[in-house]
Amino acid sequence: MLSLHDLLSANSYPGRGVLCARTHSGAVLGGYFLTGRSPASRDRALRLIDGELVVGPLTMGRHDPLRHYAAATATGGWLVLGNGEQVSQAAERLRAGAAPTEALSGFAYEPDPPIRTSRITALISRDGGRTTVFGAARPSRAARPTSNVMTLAVQDLEPGEAVLLTTYDSDGERVSVAAPFTEAAVGARNGEELLDEIWSGLDERFRIAAAVVDPARGPGSAIQRSV
Repeated sequence: MLSLHDLLSANSYPGRGVLCARTHSGAVLGGYFLTGRSPASRDRALRLIDGELVVGPLTMGRHDPLRHYAAATATGGWLVLGNGEQVSQAAERLRAGAAPTEALSGFAYEPDPPIRTSRITALISRDGGRTTVFGAARPSRAARPTSNVMTLAVQDLEPGEAVLLTTYDSDGERVSVAAPFTEAAVGARNGEELLDEIWSGLDERFRIAAAVVDPARGPGSAIQRSV
């Protein structure tokens, strides 16, 4: 199993990513990161606003629902991480009593041809992170226009284990649909070290921001790194 750092280093432009990891101290933590190539994609920052981690414009500009969204929010039972407006939608479903798989159903990849960016989401339980449910709405690698919708339940990660979802697999020029999920090894003992593993693995040409969040404490606990 590759280390998280090496896995990210091998994917020059992963787009956006969500992960759940158990550190060697036993803590389960959530992670989110953001990379970009175009000026519009790079003109973004990650800020804590009203108890949510929000991706918004760095400079004054028009709100773009494909680029600006809550990347981390929390319900009574779940930390919700993701790369688009589905984060808020999934949280509202959970608050209304939906099961995790129901909360992640019915989404579609982003309407941004030709790339067709996947929507990726992680629900991490706030009871010590015993359960994480990942969801992804991805385009087919064939010509079919409908979304492939996947949910993946992960329980009881061992110390040093992580599960990662990214939107892209790319050498920095050519972009393709990423694998549904990847398991990785982490060496981190705490959140700061996990953030270091994520940040140092991202290509400095494209990295914008990254955050690590304690599910029990919610988005307000986030530690961040940005350009």
